[in-house]
Amino acid sequence: MFKLKVADARFLRDVINAILTLIEEATFHVSPDGIRLRTLDPSKVAMVDFELPKEAFDEYVCSERVKIGVNLSELLKLLKRAGRDEYVELSFDKKSGRLKVSLMGKYARTFNMPTLEAEEEEVPTPRVTFNVKAEMRAGGLNKAIEDASLVSDHVKLEADDEKLILRATGDLMGAIVELKKGSEALLNVEAIESSKATFSLNYLSEIVKAASATSDVVTLEFSTDMPIKLDFKQPKGGKLVYYLAPRMETE
Repeated sequence: MFKLKVADARFLRDVINAILTLIEEATFHVSPDGIRLRTLDPSKVAMVDFELPKEAFDEYVCSERVKIGVNLSELLKLLKRAGRDEYVELSFDKKSGRLKVSLMGKYARTFNMPTLEAEEEEVPTPRVTFNVKAEMRAGGLNKAIEDASLVSDHVKLEADDEKLILRATGDLMGAIVELKKGSEALLNVEAIESSKATFSLNYLSEIVKAASATSDVVTLEFSTDMPIKLDFKQPKGGKLVYYLAPRMETE
C-alpha cells in the first residue's frame, strides 16, 4: 500500500511538468523513505535525477518498496484540474495495479488511471569532473537562454572566476549575454579553470523553463566539452537535477 498527500497541488504539478520535458513515461521507485526517479530521455542526450523524501509531503504512507510506471502526460492532465486551495492525494494498490488520484477541496473528484510496466533498472549517475560551478537565479538563467534562443538553436557557455557568458550564433544574427559574479542573476561562480561547452537550446530551454517553476535557485556545473549539470534546489531535502550532453562542434 502506498499513499501520499500534498496540500500544495501546484508544487506537485510543476514537478511532474518539469520531468515531462524529457520523458513521457516514468518509473518511480517508491520506498518508506520517499520517491526516486533517475532516467534518460529517449535519445539518451539528457538525464533527470529526481527525489522527494517523505518529509516533503503532508502525509506519506508506504509499507514496502514498489515501482510504479506512469504516463506523465495523463497524470499532469488530472493534476491541472486541482484549484489553488485544493490538495492532491495519490494512492496505489498493487493488487489492482491502478493509481488513484483524488482532488479534494470544494468538492471531491477521484480518478483511477492504469499504471505501466515498470523499468527494471535505474541508470547510474554520470561520473563527470566539473571545473565550473555557478549559482544563479533560475529566472535569470531562463531569461538569458530566451535571449540566446532568438538567434540560434544552440548556445556556448563560457565561464571563469568572474563571469558567465552565453554566446549564440545563427545564420543572420548573434547574441552575447554576459553575467557578472555577484549580480542579481549570477549569485556566485567558481572556476578551477576557464571552461566552455556548447549545448542544444531545444533541450536546455525546455528544461530551464519548466524547472524554474519549482525553484528560485539553480546551480550549473560544467567543464570544457563535457556534460552540464543543472541542480534546481527543492524544499525539504528534495532533488531535481538534470544532465545534458554537449553538442560537439568542429572548429
